Order: sequence, then structure tokens, then C-alpha cells
Amino acid sequence: MRLIFALLCAMLLAACARPPDIVRQQAYVFGTLVEVSVAGAPEPRARTAIGDVLAHFDAMHRMLHAWQPSDLSRLNDALARGEAMTVSPELAAMLRDAQALAAQSDERFDPAIGGLVALWGFHADTPPARVPDDAAIAAWVRRRPRMADLRIEDTLVSSANPAVQLDLGGYAKGRALDDAAAILKRHGIGNALINIGGNVLALGQPGDRLWRVGIQHPRTPGTLATLELRDGEAIGTSGDYQRYFEADGVRYCHLIDPRSGRPATGLQSVTILVSGRAAGVRSDALSKPLFIAGPTQLADVAGRLGLVDWLAVDAAGRLQVSPAMQARLRE
Repeated sequence: MRLIFALLCAMLLAACARPPDIVRQQAYVFGTLVEVSVAGAPEPRARTAIGDVLAHFDAMHRMLHAWQPSDLSRLNDALARGEAMTVSPELAAMLRDAQALAAQSDERFDPAIGGLVALWGFHADTPPARVPDDAAIAAWVRRRPRMADLRIEDTLVSSANPAVQLDLGGYAKGRALDDAAAILKRHGIGNALINIGGNVLALGQPGDRLWRVGIQHPRTPGTLATLELRDGEAIGTSGDYQRYFEADGVRYCHLIDPRSGRPATGLQSVTILVSGRAAGVRSDALSKPLFIAGPTQLADVAGRLGLVDWLAVDAAGRLQVSPAMQARLRE
């Protein structure tokens, strides 16, 4: 899910008109580097708006951390005890949204698999290079917690399956993009680029050029290609290079197939481009089902999800690109 900025300033300077001033600020949130860039606004207003965005990101991180004390971890504790818990309206809305996305993706995206994520060691900042026992994986698959097991009545959350453990790591960054766009607009900011560890959303454009980002190569430094983002578009990448460990020469990544209980194989990365309502959330969450689908089912799953702009790198390093995405790529 990591994207890199592709020499944005140099490209802007290539325009005939003088490029607008761009105010940028970075922070480290959600376990990754965040950068917010604002174009064409007075610097004091841009700084205030960016500060509000970063403060919101910090609050989200504190609410949604899956393995440190947070609203979400307290809910997980209650679910494991078979108890219901009242959560904030904001968290309840996120859970409903994640439920709908899980159903839409045939549960390839399913934030109820937090226990499986922990079993593989990815509930740690540095996962141990240890493959779980086959018996432990099989036991989890038999219990098969899913978002459909979650009951949400207003703000009261419960589940009849105590194996449900929520991990919104594949949703939160996308939600943060959408929230950031709303915050910036409230400050009168119409031209901005928000980058949360490779999940990127564009507002407006800087001057007479579109925002341009580079799609990260999953194995080598540099980019596969660059892409111009239009107003309201978001891009998300899922890859096996973001969080992984190696054991006996095999790479195991954090993107786990709930059906098998094992990390997905077959692809190194998938990048999707979406626009419209909740573009940030959809760019984050819906790249996961494509990665889990693998190279042979990728196009079919993308079609069922209504995704027309996608790019994938398979395990051998071969590129698969949809026709719509091919038309958008730049050298």
C-alpha cells in the first residue's frame, strides 16, 4: 500500500504558469509515514487545516489500535467474554461500513480475523519469524469468525461467536483519507494531496497540473509507473512487502486469506484507483480482496467489485494491468 511521490515539484515547474505554493507537513501515524500537501492556500490557513487533520489521525489511531489499549481492543475483550459493549457512534458507523464491505467482497476483506492476524504474529510491531502449527490454523478456520457474526444495535455491539476479534488495519487508513478530505474542505481547502503510507487521495489540483504519484515497485527501489489523480480520486495498494517475515526461505505476509487461514500468495502487489463516495475507504479495503484472489481470479473479482482501474504484479514479477488503468498510467 506504499506509494511514493514522483518528483511532484519538478513536474509542477514544467508548467508554463508559475506553480502555486505548496505547504507540506509529515507525521508518523497508523504505524506509517503520513504527508498532507496543500496547494494554493495561505500558509497560516493551510497549517491550521493540516494540524486538525493530523490531530484527527492521532485520535483515530488511539481509538482503533487492535493490540494496544484502545476502544477497539476493549471491544475485542468484551466479545471474547461473550459480552455486549456500547461503543461510540463513530466506531459503530465504521463497523457497519466494514460489515458491508466484507459482504460485498465475499469476505475476502474481513476485519473479524484479528485472532488469525495475532496467530501469525502480525499483532506485533515486529512479527516473529514463526509459522503457526497446522492444528492451530485449522482450529481457527473451524471457528471462522466473520463480520457477519457481529450484531450492531445502534451503538451496542455483540457477537454470538467469541472468536470474533476485530482488526480494522485494512480499513482505517482509507477512512482517515475520507475524513481528512472533509476536514480540509471545512477549512476552505480545495486543492490537497493526502498520503497515508501509500493510500492517497487527491482534492482539486495544484495549478494547471494534476497531482501525480508513483506506484511503488514491490521488490526494488523506485516506481513501476506514475499516475495522475483527479479531484476526489483515491489510490490504494496491498502488497506482500509491507509487513512480512521469512521462514525457511518462504515469505509470509500480513494479508491473510480467511478461507485457508494462511497468507495469500501469487501476487507481490495490487494497486487500485477509485473515485466517488468514500473513495478513500474503498481504495483501502477493496485492494485486499484482489490481492487475496491471486493472479487467476483477479480480473473476475475486480469486475464483481466494480473496479475497472487496477494494476498487479504477480509472484514472478509480471505485470497485469486493466485496460482502464493502462490508459491512466504515465511513464
